[in-house]
Amino acid sequence: MFTRRDFLKTTAAGGAAIAASGLAAPAIGQTAAIKLGYVSPQTGPLAAFGEADKFVIDAFLATTKKLGLNYEVVVKDSQSNPNRAAEVAKELIVDDQINLMLVSSTPETTNPVSTTCEGEGMPCISTVAPWQPWFIGQQGNPGDPASWKPFDYAYHFFWGLEDIIAVFTGMWGQIETNKKIGGLFPNDGDGNAWGDKVVGFPPVLEKLGYGLTDTGRYQNLTDDFSAQINAFKQAQTEILTGVMIPPDLTTFWNQAKQQGLKPKIASIGKALLFPQTVEALGNAGHNLSTEVWWTPSHPFKSSLTGETTAAVADAFTKSTSRPWTQPIGFAHALFELAVDVMKRAGDVSDGDAVAKAIGETKLDTLVGPIAWGNEKLPPFAQKNVAKTPLVGGQWRLKSGGGYDLVVVENGLAPNVPLGGKLEALA
Repeated sequence: MFTRRDFLKTTAAGGAAIAASGLAAPAIGQTAAIKLGYVSPQTGPLAAFGEADKFVIDAFLATTKKLGLNYEVVVKDSQSNPNRAAEVAKELIVDDQINLMLVSSTPETTNPVSTTCEGEGMPCISTVAPWQPWFIGQQGNPGDPASWKPFDYAYHFFWGLEDIIAVFTGMWGQIETNKKIGGLFPNDGDGNAWGDKVVGFPPVLEKLGYGLTDTGRYQNLTDDFSAQINAFKQAQTEILTGVMIPPDLTTFWNQAKQQGLKPKIASIGKALLFPQTVEALGNAGHNLSTEVWWTPSHPFKSSLTGETTAAVADAFTKSTSRPWTQPIGFAHALFELAVDVMKRAGDVSDGDAVAKAIGETKLDTLVGPIAWGNEKLPPFAQKNVAKTPLVGGQWRLKSGGGYDLVVVENGLAPNVPLGGKLEALA
């Protein structure tokens, strides 16, 4: 198959031949727009992750125009489908001839897009998926660490499973429980990684003295969680955890209430990131807890605009009449990185130069400092993974209606202010 990488090599060879012949090589138009591809789930069960995309991209284009920078963004919807994600990635590379790929939100979108970019020689920056399912999920043999290799073009920034385990157990330690946990891990990129007996929750929880009831991988969009609920009741679980898509959390939690499952704590990843998911539960969402990657109280500013996290969140609510949502910060940071990388890359049409510039990034963004080459990561991941801070939060009913997300655990990021302590479920 003739890929974009092959095309670039052929073009470079042709340019060298022209130079050797003494003819002038054609100049690259300095006024041509830098073309960014952007893929995220804007429809389907993961659509909440893409809710802020239009706001962020409109603001980015307005900002770059004011700064005299010429950028174009070509947006594609993965439709929450991995096959669709790979398909639109190929379209952006081959048909739209983008200079840099940006991709966000869960392994079902980030992985197929990143893999396509790696095969095509297209530099790619990815986010909003724990780094293990992103990195390991793209390896030819995910079960054989000795075979894992770094990527040449695909780079990722986010937190890892080690961080969310530390955050969740930090929250759980604030309340006395019997340390019996029920795990809800679906058969998808996140669920398989979170429930993995080597890199996931099970081995760490066992070392910390927790007993985990794992009922196995269920299919996304399940309509009956009775088997899981019965198993958790029999095991007398007082803590629930897992990583669920928003529709499944709503189904599970309503059935759990109906069937008399009464945990003291429920810390669920992914689904509970979003205010609309919690609001759909009515009063039953009170004191549910989750991971928190970004809030208006995070102490960071945009490298593009100088705006604080609070200012960006307020602008979103003013523009959309909707409450702020966590992916705002990371979508914004993707475009901050794009501008910083392209400034340093030189020839933006040279994929190798752009990829090199990504790897050399050191930038303070709306989600915190981002730099690849973190020596605290396993050696195989150091080149391609950059870490961002993680804290824990709990949804609290407001007296006038709606919910606030209160930060209750900041052991990994003490610069993010606490808003209270974890409270038990009613």
